[in-house]
Amino acid sequence: MASALPLDPPQRLVRTLGSQQGHAGEPTARAGEQWLAELPSLLERMLEKWELTAERVVSPGGRGSLVALVREADGSPAALKLLAPYAAGARERAEREAAALTLWDGRGAVRLLRSEPGEGALLLERLHGEMSLRSLPEAKAMLEAASAVRRLWIPAEAASAEAPGAAAGALCTVAEHTAASSEFLRSPATPEEARPLRDEALELRDALLDGPPEQVLLHGDFRQGAVLSADSGRAPWLAAGPDPVVGERTYDLARLVRDRLHDLVASPGAASATRRRVHKLADSLDVDRERLRGWSLYRAVESGVRHISSGSREDGELLLEFAGWL
Repeated sequence: MASALPLDPPQRLVRTLGSQQGHAGEPTARAGEQWLAELPSLLERMLEKWELTAERVVSPGGRGSLVALVREADGSPAALKLLAPYAAGARERAEREAAALTLWDGRGAVRLLRSEPGEGALLLERLHGEMSLRSLPEAKAMLEAASAVRRLWIPAEAASAEAPGAAAGALCTVAEHTAASSEFLRSPATPEEARPLRDEALELRDALLDGPPEQVLLHGDFRQGAVLSADSGRAPWLAAGPDPVVGERTYDLARLVRDRLHDLVASPGAASATRRRVHKLADSLDVDRERLRGWSLYRAVESGVRHISSGSREDGELLLEFAGWL
């Protein structure tokens, strides 16, 4: 039998939705406010539909979704994920995530149990959300991350052949995905002092997309915090929370390059340490160093400008400083 629970949305999620005006304008900001207002009824509706018993809401949780730990009708543990209309519509995000998880089918990633894209709802196997690779020492975490991401990289065509229709119309390419962000960088949102770095990032993107693209299914938001401890027996660590796209592997490593950025900044010789990290990561996963450097710079600049435009100037400036090291 379904069971509701008192709902107090995690503040991290509330703050992120509140910052959307800086990211995508008033319509998206209003959509976020409306979604928060309707969240209790949405949660109750999905609990009832899938015959789930709620245990608790995960806090601090993520920035783009609410996750509740639940039990299925047979008592099996699971996690109910409700995607917020952040950056893209909840339906689109749910379709893309469900498509990728279906293609991976538990190989290196959390297993999808059910989905209802129209509600932005996913039912997932339960992982240990409180224990990610960030709980490990840096060197060990990077080794485990490299092993985890390698399992996710499957040729998109082969994956679709194994699960016909799973990705139809749901997954975009890196070129398509970055088209909107490149337009954003060309807008007045980019601070005057960051425009030389912005121009370099845009030139790098154009060069990286010139030529036949690699067609690999990518996590899209891969980092240490997205790889969680698991009791599945398939692997001790499984990836979760993808923002999946199809493209080249170096794009998927760009977030990992800047992992634990505050620790990196506090270390002596941060710029040199950053370049060593790029080289070591590229060599360990057999990808091109310069292409990894290029995508890491582009994604750091794009994230930095978005942070600044939404009022998080300190974090934005740190990301731009990191991009300058590259």
